[in-house]
Amino acid sequence: MIVVTGATGQLGRLVVEQLLKAVPAKEIVAAVRTPSKAADLAAKGVTVREGDYAKPETLLTAFAGAEKVLLVSSNELFSDRVVQHKAAVDAAKAAGVKLLVYTSVLRADTSGLGLAAAHRATEEYIKASGLPYVFLRNGWYMENHTEALGPALEHGAILGASKDGRIAGAMRRDYAAAAVKVLTEASAVKPVYELAGDAPYTVADIAAEVSRQSGKPVVYNDMPVAEYEKALQQFGLPVPLAKLLADSDAGVARGELDDSGHELSRLLGRPTESLATAVQEALKG
Repeated sequence: MIVVTGATGQLGRLVVEQLLKAVPAKEIVAAVRTPSKAADLAAKGVTVREGDYAKPETLLTAFAGAEKVLLVSSNELFSDRVVQHKAAVDAAKAAGVKLLVYTSVLRADTSGLGLAAAHRATEEYIKASGLPYVFLRNGWYMENHTEALGPALEHGAILGASKDGRIAGAMRRDYAAAAVKVLTEASAVKPVYELAGDAPYTVADIAAEVSRQSGKPVVYNDMPVAEYEKALQQFGLPVPLAKLLADSDAGVARGELDDSGHELSRLLGRPTESLATAVQEALKG
């Protein structure tokens, strides 16, 4: 039995949907904070269980009988993320899980990104637990840039502080497909996968692609990191989120999200999807 945590989230749901094409529904458990939000998955034969990172007792029940667990990292970016991950690891160990797969971040062990710290701490805890594990170190999601193109189209600009740093991004469904491969194919399993897209791009490239497909002029306006953070706050983002996004752009400028290893496409057995596809889907809404 395979348990997917965060199964109603953006990545988790994609994993469950792709798992349904690979294994019988009765072998899949969707662990979710709010079971009612997974009614569509239950209708497809998936077992739905409450599995709330903030309620460790629910994780013990959610993981009961599991052979493999995909621990999708918590979306609590600024408070109890590591505490929540540790609770899930403890529950997996108590349940006798034979493989714990964790969605981490590209080169988590050496990354200077602020968001990498929680992933690094979680990886260390998993290693110390003695559980067999796989770390799926996912690079940037293309959707991080393409899901909110409205302001770019309205104002003709994308703001940022990444300079000409390259991003080896991939679409969420490619990362989801990688997780399914690891969860279902024994031959695919090794301890760490550094996963990223085949064709790195800059934010200026994103602006150019949006302009090309929309027919509207869109440019990339690069700013100092502090000014970008201040602009994000002025747009209404909470201070911690503005700091995180600005820090991530600074990391892009340093090359933290660039990659040329092609490990994701090798695992998938096909090229990763293109930036043009991500932009096209975003523009269609």
